[in-house]
Amino acid sequence: MRRDAAAAAAALLCLGAACLLGRGFDPRAWLLPPHPGRLLSAAELARYRGAEGEPGLYLAVLGRVFDVERGRKHYGPGGAYSGLAGRDATRAFATGDFTPTGLVDDVSTLSPGEMLAILSWLSFYGENYEAVGKLVGRFYDENGAPTEALRQAEAAIEEALKVRAESEQRKQQFPPCNSEWSSAKGSRFWCSRQSGGVNRDWAGVPRKLYRPGSTGSHCVCVRTTGPPWGQPASTQHGDRGDLDNPHLEEYDGCHPLAEQCVLTGA
Repeated sequence: MRRDAAAAAAALLCLGAACLLGRGFDPRAWLLPPHPGRLLSAAELARYRGAEGEPGLYLAVLGRVFDVERGRKHYGPGGAYSGLAGRDATRAFATGDFTPTGLVDDVSTLSPGEMLAILSWLSFYGENYEAVGKLVGRFYDENGAPTEALRQAEAAIEEALKVRAESEQRKQQFPPCNSEWSSAKGSRFWCSRQSGGVNRDWAGVPRKLYRPGSTGSHCVCVRTTGPPWGQPASTQHGDRGDLDNPHLEEYDGCHPLAEQCVLTGA
């Protein structure tokens, strides 16, 4: 039962992070130094797990301590997230690992996407719960000053934000195609004004997009008119949109300006 509860909590945690990342909050605001507040040791924080006779219910994310008493049903004893209380379990906010080895504050090996999940939860707690201070340890020293580990974590978050922004820009420029496959008809790729979840005023034509340094490709929709992406309309161009982008390749057997390609046997 305990394992099932941990799995359910992990699923909810990951789902929540995905929702938060799509909310459009200003994430960099949470990279600013927090209010000084109290300085707590790990032993002091461990007394705030919400059990009878304990002084309260706290948790920490990246060394920032929040009072989560108003969320007692989630974080108090027996709650789905009770393992997060009384400690800094930052890593678990990204991985969903609620085992003893996962409920730790080491984020040094996390991926960019996982660092963004941590940032989303830091934003959530900052918006919904009272920040009461900092935890002396990995992220803050005994004077409350940021440590090298915190600076590295914040740098990793900044880099992840940059990568995400670049990815979103690429998606706007080259929205993914619609696609389907059957054993009888093979693969079909086609473009529409909503393909890839990107609403736009053009449909485009299917092309293979190769990323630098990668041998694989995926189908994207490409504008066929106007200036290339990022260039003003007044710039001299051939009115071919992004068709001449060097990372694109036509599908064999498809008309260059067809809005769909059918690849039999693919």
